[in-house]
Amino acid sequence: MSEVRLAAEQRTEFGKGAARRTRRAGKIPAVLYGHGSDPKHLALPALEFARVVREHGQNAVLTLALDGENELALTKTVTTHPIKNYIEHVDLLLVQRGEKVTVEVPLVISGEPASGTLVTQDLTTIQIEAEALHIPDQIELSIAGVAAGTQIHASDLNLPSGAVLVTDAEALVVAVNEAPSASQLEGEETASSVEATEES
Repeated sequence: MSEVRLAAEQRTEFGKGAARRTRRAGKIPAVLYGHGSDPKHLALPALEFARVVREHGQNAVLTLALDGENELALTKTVTTHPIKNYIEHVDLLLVQRGEKVTVEVPLVISGEPASGTLVTQDLTTIQIEAEALHIPDQIELSIAGVAAGTQIHASDLNLPSGAVLVTDAEALVVAVNEAPSASQLEGEETASSVEATEES
C-alpha cells in the first residue's frame, strides 16, 4: 500500500461544539498519537481523506504535512455517522518507516466451489502484523473447485511476503459443506410446520 500525502492543521478548540465547527468548515477532527508523544489534535480535509479511505481502505498510511514537517501516520480508527454516513472522527497512529504494525485486513473469497456445495464464511477480516508501508488492501482466498467437507483455517491463508498471522491459526475461515437436497429442505419445512402447530 503506498503512502498518501495530506495537509493537516493543528486544532486548538476541543469538545463537541468545536468538532461540529471543524466539520462545517469541510474538515474532519482527528487525533494523532503514538511513540510516547503527546496526542496531537488535528483537522484533516474531509473530501481528500474520504477519497483516501475509498481508494486505499481503512489501513491507509498518510504522510501528514503538519507545521512545516512530515509525519507518517497509519489510519487506525474511522468513526462514521450511523445515519448520515459522513466521517465524524479519525484516530491516527504515528509510525516509522520499516516499523511493523498489527492491523485488521478484509478477507475476500473468490472462485466457485465444487457443484452441490454450500459455503459458510466465518471470518470477514483477519489480523496480521505487517510493515506499515506494506499493508495489503485485502487477503484473497480462492475456493475454486473446493470439495464438500473442506474446512479452511486461518493458518491455510497465503499471506504476502513479510506479513505474519496474528489471528488464531486454528480459527475457521470457510467451511464448504454439501448443499441440502430439495427433499431434505422439504423435510425441514414440514418439521417446522408441525412444531408451529404443536406450539399453537
